[in-house]
Amino acid sequence: MSSEPSMAKEAVLQQSAKLPESTPTVKGYDFNNGINYHELLNSYKYSGFQATNFGNAVEEINKMIECRNQPLPEDKQDIYEEDEFIKRKRNCTIFLGYTSNMVSAGIRESIRYLVEHKMIDCIVTTAGGIEEDFIKCLAPTFIGSFELDGKTLRDQGINRIGNLLVPNDNYCKFENWVIPCLDEMLEEQKTKGTVWSPSKIIERLGERINDKSSIYYWAAKNKIPVFCPALTDGSLGDMMYFHSFRNPGLVVDILSDLRRLNTMAVKAVNSGIIILGGGVIKHHICNANLMRNGADFSVFINTGAEYDGSDSGARPDEAVSWGKIKREATAVKIYAEASLVFPLLIAETFARNKNDEK
Repeated sequence: MSSEPSMAKEAVLQQSAKLPESTPTVKGYDFNNGINYHELLNSYKYSGFQATNFGNAVEEINKMIECRNQPLPEDKQDIYEEDEFIKRKRNCTIFLGYTSNMVSAGIRESIRYLVEHKMIDCIVTTAGGIEEDFIKCLAPTFIGSFELDGKTLRDQGINRIGNLLVPNDNYCKFENWVIPCLDEMLEEQKTKGTVWSPSKIIERLGERINDKSSIYYWAAKNKIPVFCPALTDGSLGDMMYFHSFRNPGLVVDILSDLRRLNTMAVKAVNSGIIILGGGVIKHHICNANLMRNGADFSVFINTGAEYDGSDSGARPDEAVSWGKIKREATAVKIYAEASLVFPLLIAETFARNKNDEK
């Protein structure tokens, strides 16, 4: 019998270097212990792949919350007094960004919970992230299917957002509600000299909707500023377009909001960012944090890859190179569709911390 090929044996059975003793081992949840969702989610950190990223994100958000709840240093007590939107004395300012599809989906209720209980300090979203919230106060969105035929739906006056369905009548109801609000704003502009920025428009609409299911009802009530640099890129923009013919003259000032958002970042003692999705909302928050030489805590959730060079899919390390995240930060990106993981993140962070305080 011939001997084992030494080259093949050496290649297959190469000796391993010793890993540091602190290196965690892979271990998933044992269902023999029963169904305990908290322990199940705790086990994610040691399961590998995106489950580990989820576990790391839980730790990162809990760091934000712990930092936020600490008292301000003595030399920072008066730092927020210059701007009515920045008077909240927090040791960590938490910026939340999300794209419009999150509000179209049931993540709206998760976001509303955070705003209702003053768990975040600032929102950046898109036009759809504004109007979809108000539209849901007027009429429901329905569950459909990704496979429904676009031409058929168009003939039926049904709009598809992924596997969600929004009847066109919903937008007609939105028009009937929002046009009088725009008339009111224009009158105030003419008679009082009011300068309407997107955040002020959103605050006014949040006051007028008078519906506790609304994110922006609670944002207005709790004085949490909502920034929308692309306010006209959606149905709200359509309504402003029609309004400009019926009752022309309304002016929207985006520069004052840019100054307000950047000032929130500059004055933040510590800064935490949580961003669902990409595009303008991701860049707007990160760029504001560049003004303070980077965020201290960061969690990104999106499905984007970095290989096309777009900021939407970029890893946190790219933001470090720009000074948008601090070099010593432990930023986390979860490669996942946010409707799957964001409610679970809230359960293990904000909601659990709220329950612990009781």
